[in-house]
Amino acid sequence: MVSNGRHGAWLLLEKFMSNTANAKRFAPEIVLDVMTLKRYDVPNTSGGDIMATAAKRATVYLDPVLHSALKLKAFETSRSISDLVNAAIREALAEDAEDLAAFDERAGEPLISYDEMVKRLKKDGRI
Repeated sequence: MVSNGRHGAWLLLEKFMSNTANAKRFAPEIVLDVMTLKRYDVPNTSGGDIMATAAKRATVYLDPVLHSALKLKAFETSRSISDLVNAAIREALAEDAEDLAAFDERAGEPLISYDEMVKRLKKDGRI
């Protein structure tokens, strides 16, 4: 029987994370107050990504299958779901920036009509 109202899983987590070696191995970017399980963001000296203390909270509705896959990936990689989502968004925005740069590079090229493109493709034997 848990006298302070906490469930067994929380007590196991508290005991596990109270061991400094475990905390550094599995969650180097966070510190847990063992009595309250309150999360504190601390500076990351290992060079990995961590959620900044000024991060904004957002509600995102995920497909249940995607959410399950994301939880598994977070567990397997010892990263938070927020960290994985932030990394995916950064990657998507970087890809968009590359696409926009490619459009800018080709801005000076002459425009051709769809009909002209089809004629060129037929002439080259591509269609």
